[in-house]
Amino acid sequence: MDAETAEPRVLEAARSLFAERGVQAVGMDAVRTAAGVSLKRIYQLYPSKDALVEAVLRQRDAEVREAVAAHGAARSDDPRERVLAVFDYLAEWFAEPGFRGCLFINTHGELGGISAGVTDIARAHKAALREYFARLTDELDAPALLADQLTLLANGAMSTAGINGSPLPAAHAKEAARVLLGAAGR
Repeated sequence: MDAETAEPRVLEAARSLFAERGVQAVGMDAVRTAAGVSLKRIYQLYPSKDALVEAVLRQRDAEVREAVAAHGAARSDDPRERVLAVFDYLAEWFAEPGFRGCLFINTHGELGGISAGVTDIARAHKAALREYFARLTDELDAPALLADQLTLLANGAMSTAGINGSPLPAAHAKEAARVLLGAAGR
């Protein structure tokens, strides 16, 4: 199997396994089996498990950034509505079968203390969400602190939904965001 065919299969298999079981519980043999790709090819693509973990996180980062922006843009041109659309996106994501929480939060919890690469990618991912909120709150002429507060709501909802196995934290966070947006608009 060539690298162009193998790489997306390996990344998808690894992401699914990491999300389901955690990074440390998944060996490269499990990735091989799930992807249907030889270990030799996997190690040609990713010389270490750390490299594979980082590649999975980078791919997921790009997907989430695109999805959040597209979700908001499809809903409205109004920055207030685009902020609230983030929480609608979260609700849909949390309701997906097998949802176990944010891959960045979970992976950083497992490996952040020992992997600078994981820490850097997770921080950049979370900073991008904050920057997205900051762009929207700037359009509203709201205080800069609002972007931080919205980011905390979103990340808190991710953690709580992952632990509770319920999409309800997204709705609760959305209502809290609505209150914050209302207070900032006064």
